[in-house]
Amino acid sequence: MADRPYNVLFLCTGNTARSILAEGILRKDGAGRFNAFSAGSQLKGTVNPFALKVLDSLGYPTDGFRSKSWDEFAKPDAPVMDFIFTVCDSASGEACPVWPGHPASAHWGIEDPAAVQGPDIEKERAFVQAAKYLKNRISAFLALPMASLDQVALTHHLREIGRLEGATSEAVLPFDRRSA
Repeated sequence: MADRPYNVLFLCTGNTARSILAEGILRKDGAGRFNAFSAGSQLKGTVNPFALKVLDSLGYPTDGFRSKSWDEFAKPDAPVMDFIFTVCDSASGEACPVWPGHPASAHWGIEDPAAVQGPDIEKERAFVQAAKYLKNRISAFLALPMASLDQVALTHHLREIGRLEGATSEAVLPFDRRSA
């Protein structure tokens, strides 16, 4: 175990839905062991209200969320990330900043619940489904024996987690130097 909590950054294009859900879930489920953050490349400016509603209904924190640029986490004074996960396919293919410390990374893509059209009940159902998929991934991540995994094994496990139910695609992350 690290001598400090691990820092985890969830990336999505708009930082309004999936990355917010993941941050909220890890913030609570990984409390004390992990610090959760989220960001996006092309901000929408606001957090999707369904993300906050679903987090609240599942007993997760809803305070302090805002749509943030991933540039905030590439600055010299930003927390050094240990892990970076993309949760949408478009973010996985974008040219990302260079991350200090060369964090372990994987693509955990799931469908965008914010793209669902129709009545609010359908939209909320999509957010509940996305939260379920993210919770399953985060639970598998939290169960990893971090202290006993070398970098190759850790990368393998992180990518396998991204293939769990609900996965949209496999992607090679542009900032994942180990796969180049």
